[in-house]
Amino acid sequence: MGFRVIKTAIAALLAVVVASTLGVPSAMSAALLAILGVDVTRKRSLMTISARFFASLIGMICAFVLFSVFGFQHWVFALYILIAFPIITRAGFSGGIVTSSVVVVHIYNGGLLTMHAMLVEVALLLIGLGSAAVVNLAYMPNPHAKLHAIRLEINDLLSRMFAQIARTLEDPSYVWDGKEVIEAGKKVEQGLVAAKREQENQFLHPDESWIVYFYMRKQHLDSIQNMMQLVSQLYRKMPQAARAGGIFEQLAEDVKTPHYTGKTEALLVRFQEEFSKMDLPVTREEFEVHSAILQLCRELEQYLKISKRDKARNPLLSQDNKVK
Repeated sequence: MGFRVIKTAIAALLAVVVASTLGVPSAMSAALLAILGVDVTRKRSLMTISARFFASLIGMICAFVLFSVFGFQHWVFALYILIAFPIITRAGFSGGIVTSSVVVVHIYNGGLLTMHAMLVEVALLLIGLGSAAVVNLAYMPNPHAKLHAIRLEINDLLSRMFAQIARTLEDPSYVWDGKEVIEAGKKVEQGLVAAKREQENQFLHPDESWIVYFYMRKQHLDSIQNMMQLVSQLYRKMPQAARAGGIFEQLAEDVKTPHYTGKTEALLVRFQEEFSKMDLPVTREEFEVHSAILQLCRELEQYLKISKRDKARNPLLSQDNKVK
């Protein structure tokens, strides 16, 4: 049973108790309105509740005019839909169409167009949607444990990717299926959804650290896919490729280390310096392999720049030091 179901039950019960205590007729209607007002985040809840409240007020005005002129006929309700729905949508409260329909149906079933009847509907709206707002604002589950777990899974997948790239560089005959890239992509999207939901629960000074982190990892995955294409061009064993493989082996360890070591960057700089001093390739085959290794180093350099840039501006990453 999800947490949202529990919140919905509490909001419905609260609405019934408050409506009954205040002596408002049709207390169960308040419970129904409370059910419609519960949402997954605080910000979204307030937006939803305000849209449903104002949409219901517009719907009540339209219904009052139509039922006053034409009476309580079945076809009048269809006319109400044709007139009120476009007005509500144009006013920017399309999310409250269902709630407004519930209110109008309640008015239709009551068959009364007195001021008292209208005030009762307003009271039910305030109690039902108010109960939903109270429950939503009172407590939201802390997503940080889930976000940390997703990050650890992504880091583990990145480590496995770099280990696979290192193995391919050392042995071009080895075939890697790249499934870790697909898994990591799914985890990054899952993390973004959770991070955006967590941000919507913050009213003052919303923290964007998690969103920055997962977008950074999205950039990393794009970079890794470029690396995979370059590695696929290395079809013969060469000592330079094996040396590059050692850099990725180090990166596979660094990405799991709880502090920034700088070892991968140091190895890459040293390798690039040595690579620039090597003799130029003689055959076309050697030229292609050398070119692929050079591009691979540049792609890895870009990967490390993304990490350092986002770590410097992201307090979450600066504290954790898990971005390599």
